[in-house]
Amino acid sequence: MNRRAFLQATAQLAALAAVGHLGACTQSKPFKFDKDPFTLGVASGDPLADGVVLWTRLAPDPLSGGGMGGAPVDVDWLVARDDGMRDVVRSGTSSALPDLAHSIHVEVGGLDPDRVYWYRFRAGGAESPVGRTRTAPAGEATPQRLQFAFASCQNYTQGYYTAHANLAREDLHAVLFLGDYIYEGTARGDIVRDYAKRGWSYTLADYRDRYAQYKTDRDLQAAHAAFAWIVTWDDHEVENNYAGGIDRDDPHNKAALAERAAGYQAFYEHMPVRAPRPQGPALKLYRSFSYGGLATFFVLDTRQYRSPEVALCRELDQTPSGYCPASIDPTRTMLGADQRGWLLKSLSASASSWNFVAQSVRFAQQDSNPEPAKHTFDGVDNWMGYVADRQAILEQFASSNNPVVLSGDSHVNFVYDLKRDFGDPTSPTVGTELLATSISSEGDPFIEQTLFTPPAKNPQLRFFDNHRGYVRCSLEPARLTADFRAVSTVRKPAATVSTTATFVVDDGKPGARRA
Repeated sequence: MNRRAFLQATAQLAALAAVGHLGACTQSKPFKFDKDPFTLGVASGDPLADGVVLWTRLAPDPLSGGGMGGAPVDVDWLVARDDGMRDVVRSGTSSALPDLAHSIHVEVGGLDPDRVYWYRFRAGGAESPVGRTRTAPAGEATPQRLQFAFASCQNYTQGYYTAHANLAREDLHAVLFLGDYIYEGTARGDIVRDYAKRGWSYTLADYRDRYAQYKTDRDLQAAHAAFAWIVTWDDHEVENNYAGGIDRDDPHNKAALAERAAGYQAFYEHMPVRAPRPQGPALKLYRSFSYGGLATFFVLDTRQYRSPEVALCRELDQTPSGYCPASIDPTRTMLGADQRGWLLKSLSASASSWNFVAQSVRFAQQDSNPEPAKHTFDGVDNWMGYVADRQAILEQFASSNNPVVLSGDSHVNFVYDLKRDFGDPTSPTVGTELLATSISSEGDPFIEQTLFTPPAKNPQLRFFDNHRGYVRCSLEPARLTADFRAVSTVRKPAATVSTTATFVVDDGKPGARRA
């Protein structure tokens, strides 16, 4: 071979290697993580009769952007019938993409109904913890028992997640989390533990690091790994008391829409939700889940479509019915026309024995002024400022099977009888509201209170309690039993749990009574 032929052959070999034709001759080194990428744990959610959503996020440096760089990474997932992950029934590979903060949402199908499964992820030579989940019963099934819990409001800085530690040890089919998963901004109030990253600018990077801070908590990881979660949001996932129904064409709203887009993106990246990717400041989150013929859960979004809030309404501002004039404006909405129509139609068509409306803020009317001759209805940030939407739901409750509203946000426990007309004390009871206290927000109560006697101003209020914790529910065809679970403290990493009260709702008898 002369020099010219040698150079030509060398150039051809280099070209073949560049396009991969000599890959078999040049073995590449497998990608390996040098740090644990599963620092945020695993989660499952939105269970159906044949599947669930599996979630994780690769984040070897969780509090500084994740530490993953700009390349996608393949993640293997497995679902098994046993906790040793030997009897694998489903498996696959998904790509963790940088534009989703290297999070994974796997919508697994082909599973058996009403069955416990275990799952895990693998990537770059690392394995995630094993999670446990459970599918819902088949649509035609008639389950004799459903056990679930619901909770909300877990300010990281105001307490340890001792409630989650105890929640993870319960015997449940699913957990509903009703908002304020994170708290935006800097730490305020009585700080028990602080954020690693101080300062706040409402950017996507801020929201991502804040979710990562929360998800590094081992007790929260344990509760996620133990059960399938059904999640909605409230305000602090974006900004305190924000109202979503704003004019997108108004240039003054540009910053608010940018904040909402960042908050929604980060929420999607960190939750095991069966939902499409957010499109800017829009993410369709309202949806429903059925547990055979026993129960249907209607999960609402009370933020994205709501009208702006009304101010505090005192006695001189009220109409003869007792409502604020602004709150009864029929153009004001909590849900938006599409979501309200969906909810009313779905409730009307539901054949389930029990119908739960799971949402974020207090639903019932409540007079909060302690002075006998004066009245204050604090409808700033709950359903009392959106009477038209609430009344439409109450009217539908009157003809629905066993309607129960599950709520959060207030950082205390409430049980309410839901009246068809809150302005008339003799109005019939058409449903029940169970409102769960916070996981940690506001810390330990300064003065512990547990009250069972309905106050004269609010005869619809059956129970009040200000401990931290969650509500555990056991549902049978003829009865719902709700245990209000309280932890002894959130100021220390460990705590005991006890039941401060138990209420029951009987089939066909709206309203709760103390067990």
